[in-house]
Amino acid sequence: MQILLVEDDWPLASGLVKALENASYVCNHVGTAKSALHALDVDRPDIVLLDIGLPDTDGISVLRTIRKRDSELPVILLTAKDSVEDKVAGLDSGADDYLAKPFEVTELLARLRAVERRLGTAKSSCITVGDVSLDAARHTVSVKGEELELSRKEYMLLKSLMENAGRIQVRSVLENRLYSWGEEVASNALEVHVHHLRKKLGNDFIKTVRGVGYKVNS
Repeated sequence: MQILLVEDDWPLASGLVKALENASYVCNHVGTAKSALHALDVDRPDIVLLDIGLPDTDGISVLRTIRKRDSELPVILLTAKDSVEDKVAGLDSGADDYLAKPFEVTELLARLRAVERRLGTAKSSCITVGDVSLDAARHTVSVKGEELELSRKEYMLLKSLMENAGRIQVRSVLENRLYSWGEEVASNALEVHVHHLRKKLGNDFIKTVRGVGYKVNS
């Protein structure tokens, strides 16, 4: 899952990016409203984490612009303001959720999982396809009850495929879900991750759709 973090507090943003990446999200960061709107035009994320107190335009105005362009994109507001009026203004402008600073990363991750469930990408924290089970809350994968050891990228790739079981995932979409902006990506990186997963899950679990991408059967 790809997240766009819009936050002008760079130390806070750096910590959030690391925490989200450790939780197997891909997180891209911008610090202004202008950069955020440009990023949304270029590469639509799955979820936006939007700070209200931006230096060029307030986050509520950005949220209203987002809603004019995209009524479905989930947006969670981040703000130091914790009054009822501020919460109402944010929710009335189209926010899906509201998180007051300071907050614990565990609370943010719980809110993100709740948004994922509303999106329908994960009906619960556990996804099972055939003999393979993935627990998104614990970040574990098991086959016939036996837990596997996966790298972070392998886990992220498998999660994306299992969330979309039965549907073809094109190469570009999978790469966007695995790598953040500026991260160097080898031309065969996706194939290498698929190869390693097949060695652990069996050759038949992940299907290659030649010239298009990959899928797992539902």
